[in-house]
Amino acid sequence: MKLKLTLIFLLATLFSFGNAQEKREQLPLKLDLKKAEYLYHFAYECIDQEYPNKLNQVLGDDSYLAPPRVLHPAFYGCFDWHSSVHGHWTLVTILNEFPDFQYREEILAKLIKNITRENIQKEIEYFDDIHNKDYERTYGWAWLLKLDEALKDFGSPESNILDKNIQPLVQLISSKFSGFLDKLKYPIRIGEHSNIAFGMSFAYDYAKKYDVVLAAKIEEKARGYYSNDCGCPLTWEPGGFDFLSPCLQEASIMQKVLSQKEFKKWMKKFLPNFEKNPGKFIKVAEVSDRSDGKLAHLDGLNFSRAWCLFEIGKKLNNQKMIDLGIQHFNYSYEKMDSGEYAGAHWLASFATYTLIKFETLKIK
Repeated sequence: MKLKLTLIFLLATLFSFGNAQEKREQLPLKLDLKKAEYLYHFAYECIDQEYPNKLNQVLGDDSYLAPPRVLHPAFYGCFDWHSSVHGHWTLVTILNEFPDFQYREEILAKLIKNITRENIQKEIEYFDDIHNKDYERTYGWAWLLKLDEALKDFGSPESNILDKNIQPLVQLISSKFSGFLDKLKYPIRIGEHSNIAFGMSFAYDYAKKYDVVLAAKIEEKARGYYSNDCGCPLTWEPGGFDFLSPCLQEASIMQKVLSQKEFKKWMKKFLPNFEKNPGKFIKVAEVSDRSDGKLAHLDGLNFSRAWCLFEIGKKLNNQKMIDLGIQHFNYSYEKMDSGEYAGAHWLASFATYTLIKFETLKIK
């Protein structure tokens, strides 16, 4: 009898722990001050850390060989150009959320030092170069538009100056983006930087507010690329180097350009039965080695999956998707500060964006 009571107690304890764990995973996410103070330092420390650096440039001749700070005086840190851009976005976003942030003046000093009219002109010259006119297409382009969106939304005297300084580059990138979509006959569906659904989704957020021409172009191309898609092989994901989900990124842009009724109908063909049991189709991606920059991509995948699941779940009133997104976020957020620059130079931006997305969608 005593043994039986002990077993019942142990089972009840395990059940109770399981429920507590499930509840912990499903707690609402929030970019509170504690998280902001944790996340800001990743971007703050790397936006002026020049080395190590991956330039990804095309050399026209010997004169192209120069340090990152010379080639990209505005965005030379954080290992590569696009990570520097979204590092700046992270800092602006945190200041936007917390106007009295403890490190506000130090952050503004770095932003003002980097985003000057002269530095932006040098960036434009690089993008105008015949050998590098497609540089950072379209991942870095999308993040630059996202940065400008954050500067405009911030609306402080300092951000207004930064926004004015960056405008010539923003206009150039917007034009390049629209021109590229005109030429791109088929969508790019991979799980890394050039995934066009990701690029369009981020650019669309900016364009809806500030660039009606680009917004209309993205709506047209998204419908043209994806309206007839069906049976996306979500169970094939992830690829070993993915930080984006080809299937979920496509659903992300489509939920933005379609009405709820249109999107619900489209999703039934695109991801059959996903609404009923999303956890059957995808599991949290596990990272085996965070010192390997490519394998560390999978932490980014967990974050980007999370924000896509939040968007889709909100559009379809599907709590299972939202809960699955929270599980993805928690796995990688708790392991993000691994001491490895391979992930530390960029993952804070993905974590911050996931938290902001959760809040702006008003998910409960």
